[in-house]
Amino acid sequence: MMRFTKMHGLGNDFIVVTEHTLPKEAPELARRLCDRRLGVGADGLVFLLPSRAGDVRMRILNADGSEAEQCGNAVRCVAKYYYERISGEKKEIIVETGAGLQPIRLETDGSQVEDICVDMGQPILEASRVPVALEGKQVVDHPVTIGEKSFRFTAVSMGNPHAVIFVDDAADFPVETWGPRLETHPLFPNKTNVEFVTIHSPRELEMRVWERGVGPTLACGTGACASLVAAVLNGAADRRARVRLKGGDLEIQWSERDDRVYMTGPARMVFEGEWGEEFS
Repeated sequence: MMRFTKMHGLGNDFIVVTEHTLPKEAPELARRLCDRRLGVGADGLVFLLPSRAGDVRMRILNADGSEAEQCGNAVRCVAKYYYERISGEKKEIIVETGAGLQPIRLETDGSQVEDICVDMGQPILEASRVPVALEGKQVVDHPVTIGEKSFRFTAVSMGNPHAVIFVDDAADFPVETWGPRLETHPLFPNKTNVEFVTIHSPRELEMRVWERGVGPTLACGTGACASLVAAVLNGAADRRARVRLKGGDLEIQWSERDDRVYMTGPARMVFEGEWGEEFS
């Protein structure tokens, strides 16, 4: 039996389990548990592991079994779980991820976490480090063509790669048509997350996302951060703005003081259970 907790950050949902080490069968386990008909159902499987560098280590596998370096919604879920199920007192914690250490500040009401502010680190803009198969320090408003359709994208890594594309109406944009084709475009050697963003004002953005290894999701924390950074680079937004996602809103700030991006938003527990299927 494997005990799990189902959680979500603005509808971006995860199966959270605690282990001493990452199981060797983790990719297949992720595919099986995340299946919405035959499993628990989720966008990803999150393992909480011991950490020597922080309070807890997070490793996240997408629904297709691939591992993500980072996930802003998942790290908020981990922080909430750690406070409410493990610590019970630490309101400032450090979560170790594949993208580095994430300092997190919790706003609590007694034993419950109400809001979570995550230091997402400095955005990576150099093309080779995002990565994008282009030369130059930054990729801003660059063309990409698929068949007869052309887009212009700005590349940002928040520990994982993003291609941010500005569109007139993100809410009705055909994400499922163009997201998978952009994710696997040759310009992106590690594939990419794709954000379709509408600028409503310098302090309000609306975003829809195609997540690498998952598909369309209700929210993407790193994508919201990348979208704000891209909007600032294109001269379309202030350094602090609300990003409206299908599952809710995130407050994002790209600080001029330390060049770091701060993400504030909620996480919720849905239910707990046991996975009793024998793995073979």
